[in-house]
Amino acid sequence: MPGFVLHIGANTQCVHGGVALPAVFNQRVTVGGQPVVTRQAAYNIAGCSYTVPPSVPQPCVSAQWVTASTRVTVMEQPVLLNDSMAMCSPNGTPVVVGSTQARVRGM
Repeated sequence: MPGFVLHIGANTQCVHGGVALPAVFNQRVTVGGQPVVTRQAAYNIAGCSYTVPPSVPQPCVSAQWVTASTRVTVMEQPVLLNDSMAMCSPNGTPVVVGSTQARVRGM
C-alpha cells in the first residue's frame, strides 16, 4: 500500500504513549526539509508507562521496524512509510505513527 514517507519529525510513539525517536537517519535525502528514516533505523522510546500485573514496570525502550517501502529506497535501504509496522522491545507491542509530512508518497 502507498503511504507517506517518514522523516525525523514524524510523530511516532509506542501504544502506551512513549515517544519514539530514530537513533539514526539518512541525511542525504530530505522531505519537507527533514531527513528521511530507513528500515534499518532503530528507534529509542522514552516515557513509556507500560506495566504488567502485578504493577511490574516493563516499559518499551526501543523499536525495530519490520515492514517498509518495497519500491522506494535511500542508499539501498527501504524508507519507512506511515503504514510501516514496528515492534517494541522488550514487550513486542507496536509503534503508532501519528502524523508525518503529507507530500511525498512511497510504495
